[in-house]
Amino acid sequence: MTSVAAPSPSRSLRSISPGSWLPYLFGVAAFAVLFAEPFALLLRDWWNDPEAGHGLLLGPVAVWLAWKSRRGVALKPAHGWGVAILVGAVVLRYLSSLAAELFTMRMSMVFALAGLGVYFAGWARLRAWWLPFTLLVLSIPLPAVLVGTIALPLQFQASRIGAALLEMRGIPVRLDGNLILLPGHRLFVTEACSGLRSLTALLSLGVLAGGLWLRYPISRLGLVMSAIPVAVLLNGVRVFLTGFLVFFVDPKLGEGFMHMTEGWAMFVIAFAILGGFAWAIAWLENRYAARRAS
Repeated sequence: MTSVAAPSPSRSLRSISPGSWLPYLFGVAAFAVLFAEPFALLLRDWWNDPEAGHGLLLGPVAVWLAWKSRRGVALKPAHGWGVAILVGAVVLRYLSSLAAELFTMRMSMVFALAGLGVYFAGWARLRAWWLPFTLLVLSIPLPAVLVGTIALPLQFQASRIGAALLEMRGIPVRLDGNLILLPGHRLFVTEACSGLRSLTALLSLGVLAGGLWLRYPISRLGLVMSAIPVAVLLNGVRVFLTGFLVFFVDPKLGEGFMHMTEGWAMFVIAFAILGGFAWAIAWLENRYAARRAS
């Protein structure tokens, strides 16, 4: 008769004794000292830069989701891997500060958080927190070079869609790049009107909705990818509405408060369409699960 050793009970966050909080406090303090500057700069951009304003929503939501899902996974610290990730994050932080590259500096913050998670809780805990970490990555503003590279094709696409819709309404239009020429009026689709802001926000909301409501990775990917044509098409509709109001009503409607209101209205419509897609995909998932169960 052979004896089998009983498995050691797995620890959870509830089982941590008060005296063992010292390493956690030290890790938090070290993180605060090393990454105080990139965190402060990130908060500044969230507050002041309209292109990064979605971070004001995504950051707190990511923290809330991580706290809400803190239980249910056993703690199996991987100290070696955690130290390796932390060292890489610190090196990346130092090199990015030398190059004054904000995106890399901010990403080093996310890597450091991942390293702390692996060190204290293990890989299973990090995998369970995939949604909060993804939202944190999406909340970091893109580099200016990449923004310019993406924004210009979006400007041209919005101009083409807007001009085509204006022609369908019988309005004589001449398109020159991102400049729409109407009789007596000129509409210039700037970088701010490229739709990149709404596209970034919709992609983030697609990730959030997919992570909360959908079961399968392929469904979540499909929902996120559907945000791209929705954002591009509705931004073209926004350009059309601006040209229509400028031509038939008043040129002043193409700027100022009315122009901003159009942008918000289009984003609300896009979010509603994305929510409809999420509902439809969830319904298909339920049908698929029911068919498999039967």
